[in-house]
Amino acid sequence: MDLILVGVAGVVLLLVLLVVGVPIGFAMAFTGILGLWIVEGAAPAMAHAALVPWEHGRDFIFVAIPLFVLMGQLFYHAGLAGDLYQGLRSWVGRVPGGLAISSVFACGGFGAVTGSSIATVATMGTIVMPEMRRYDYDSRLATGALAASGTLGILIPPSLIFIFYGVMTETSIGALFIAGIVPGVITALMFATIIFARCVLNPSLGPKGPRADGRQRLVAFGRLGPVAALFLLIIGGIYAGIFTPTEAAGIGCAGVLVMALIRRKLSIATVGAALRGSALISAMIFTIIVGGYVVARFLAVTGLTDSLVNLIIGADLGRVGFLLMLVALYFVLGAMLDVFGMLVLTIPFIFPVVGELGIDPIWFGVFVVVMAELALITPPIGANVFVMRRVAPDVPMEEIFRGVLPFVLGELAVLALLILFPETALWLVGRMG
Repeated sequence: MDLILVGVAGVVLLLVLLVVGVPIGFAMAFTGILGLWIVEGAAPAMAHAALVPWEHGRDFIFVAIPLFVLMGQLFYHAGLAGDLYQGLRSWVGRVPGGLAISSVFACGGFGAVTGSSIATVATMGTIVMPEMRRYDYDSRLATGALAASGTLGILIPPSLIFIFYGVMTETSIGALFIAGIVPGVITALMFATIIFARCVLNPSLGPKGPRADGRQRLVAFGRLGPVAALFLLIIGGIYAGIFTPTEAAGIGCAGVLVMALIRRKLSIATVGAALRGSALISAMIFTIIVGGYVVARFLAVTGLTDSLVNLIIGADLGRVGFLLMLVALYFVLGAMLDVFGMLVLTIPFIFPVVGELGIDPIWFGVFVVVMAELALITPPIGANVFVMRRVAPDVPMEEIFRGVLPFVLGELAVLALLILFPETALWLVGRMG
């Protein structure tokens, strides 16, 4: 039996399961266990199935995942996301496209708390869309801006994807968090510039929002202050080397609880809803992690991983050629998989090549997350676009995709900047405590 062919058959089976709608965590676990059963026998396959959750589930850094998820859930259920948007709107709402620009920065701020792109779109969309409808914003601009801005949730730290990538590649998660700051800020500014330029050229796309006086802006500043302080506490503490990402997650949860308590938005119902949401999301993430490790072991046993690595290295594509190949690969995978699935299926194959080509693993983590952002908003799937469609059911899917297109081009410009100038992501990392 040719083990390479068994590995290829396993990959085909996995893709078929995904196409018919099997959740990715279960699809990967089934494929991995079945493949190990065929290659090594029933007893070793069952041993792998039992040992993988125990071996990898005990990793201390995984404690950060449910804690960061809980932080975002508390922030959402306590109604603090609405305060964040209203505070930003008071400051930038009067410029052309101001409500959409406010949504970009609000998505960045909310994403910094939740670490989830889809949660950012779903939450901010329900808050912002009624406002933009009231001021007659173009539906393409409104939905496109929200769907694209939601991707900031996985780039601006803390990010669940960075934690996932860091565990898979044994890369410093604190350094990954810091590396995502500058590209995240550049992306947010790029999106805001696109909105502003389009609304200056065609004011009917995004009329000016309500005027805010000095007192209203002062109140708005008070709303923004706690969120900014929480972000600076978490990221500043990691940057200075005061605490680890796991400790930062615990401090963040405590900070949101205190914030909600001070604003009298904390209740037993709020905490209960946050805990239920955190349990469901964390269980989903851990299922994907365990399934990914099982299928990775199967592919390693068949030798398919090593064969593909040698094939890529032998092609002598060079750094830029290799990265362009990955751009095309992630665009294709984004049509079928979520972000976690894309990482699980690709990192075991391509990360060894990253080392061979001398690419910094921290920089590569940022590159992968930016590519995941693009996959979330490009057709034919575009998970963020589907979420936006549920938030705004009156806007056709093709209209949302057209609205997203300028932001896709902006994201590609950020990606080109990242490839041409790697220090964009690494400058802050080199100055960490």
